[in-house]
Amino acid sequence: MQESKSKISCPTFQNQEVVIKDITERINKTKDVRGKARFALELQREVSVLLSCPDYNDKNLDCKNCHFIADVRKKTADLIIKAQKLA
Repeated sequence: MQESKSKISCPTFQNQEVVIKDITERINKTKDVRGKARFALELQREVSVLLSCPDYNDKNLDCKNCHFIADVRKKTADLIIKAQKLA
């Protein structure tokens, strides 16, 4: 599978994307749910940077796409943390 480059032209998104992808990779490689939850907390912190961006413009498609992606990632992190509480 070929990895596509992000088409969102925003320096904040580009910087956070590198960090978020690294955390996501660590979540995927970790076997136990407690370890996944620890990384999910990191993911929440990094995603919050995007969701609280001071330059957000609701009329800009890049901003809308960034927030959509960040929201999906936040929900994923929330689910992992809830799963850890059930374990």
